[in-house]
Amino acid sequence: MAGVVASVPGLAAAEPLRITGGLESRYSDNATLSSSNETSDIENRVNIGLAYQSDPGTCNASLASRFGYGIWMDDTYDNETYTNMDFLGDCEINDNLKWELTDHLRDVTEDSRAGDTPENRTRKNIFRTGPVLNFRLSQVDEMVLRAHYEQTDYSESTEPDSDRYVASAAWNHLIDPTLTAGLSASADRAELDTGEEIDRDTLSATFAKQWAATRVSGSLGMSQLESRLNNITRKSDGIVGDLELVRDINPTTRASLKASRELTDQTSDYDIRFGPFVFNLEQTAPVEVTAIRGSLDKQFSDGSTVGVTGYGARTDYILTDLTDYRAGVSSRYRRPVTQFVGFTAGLGYDFYDYGGEVDSNDHLVKATVGLDYQLSQKLTANGSIGHERRESETTTRDYDENWILLGLSYQFR
Repeated sequence: MAGVVASVPGLAAAEPLRITGGLESRYSDNATLSSSNETSDIENRVNIGLAYQSDPGTCNASLASRFGYGIWMDDTYDNETYTNMDFLGDCEINDNLKWELTDHLRDVTEDSRAGDTPENRTRKNIFRTGPVLNFRLSQVDEMVLRAHYEQTDYSESTEPDSDRYVASAAWNHLIDPTLTAGLSASADRAELDTGEEIDRDTLSATFAKQWAATRVSGSLGMSQLESRLNNITRKSDGIVGDLELVRDINPTTRASLKASRELTDQTSDYDIRFGPFVFNLEQTAPVEVTAIRGSLDKQFSDGSTVGVTGYGARTDYILTDLTDYRAGVSSRYRRPVTQFVGFTAGLGYDFYDYGGEVDSNDHLVKATVGLDYQLSQKLTANGSIGHERRESETTTRDYDENWILLGLSYQFR
């Protein structure tokens, strides 16, 4: 029966624990991404990656992670720890009840208007756990009840942490074997360590439809957000929803589209769920976000692959009446040169419009090319060069950077 599932999303076929390690050296002629007085430096980094997928069963687990530690030769920055992890798990208590646990760990940008440097990053960890009750009302109807506790922690004390309690109920009706429709209601209560409290209530209609080569799902509804801080209460409401479409154009080509509009805050997992979207942590917590992302991926008979991704996002900071716009497109290409050598290339363009500023438009261009060489079944060497250029109507945000990266990676198991 189609509908909201109680198991962990994205679980696939079992995959044994994979451990990879790597060493990288990256030279930059403008490590601080400054408009003047550029500083060159080399960062040496050691990386380790862990990946695991359990067999489907009473308890399921999925792990994808990569951790690194970087040392700057000329001390442009302090030694830096890099983190990226997704853990999804659930255990079946009985036929109708499961317990879910997820943990997402990311290095995120603090000020979206500044360059992506170590001093402009913080670590964001989102831990979430709770029960999911799933039961059938009839042969074509099901009810899904969820209750979760969520904790968000930033490594920098200047960013707000939060405790969140979320309860939701969803009814799904199977119209035919390929079409499901239903209703969903949720209540979200967040308590930030700044003393701010943010309540959000949402009611939506949902649907999911599948054809032979196309899958589409989405929701449309209303949401109300109330923020309380220092005896001041502010309310905001609006239409919210999401849409996701995936189409297999042919066996070697896939297109996807994802769109979302949501009332939320910067301690939520929206930036993790929605790709290139970035919160500006320098602004106030409640936000109204509208975002869209599309991609096209193609594989050719010679083994080469090409992909194009475009996105756009609008962020309204409710308490300050500021609005940020972001849009961009990126492309990536990979081609096997020989049995052991591969060529890669990438090109990207981003446009930023920071509402509320007199000089607010920025343009960012990135270009990379690289080669990788498989030295043995488990050992691979790689090298790449890149250029990044940012032009801004605020001249202090201008910069040019050229960089070179050399690395080795080894798969231990």
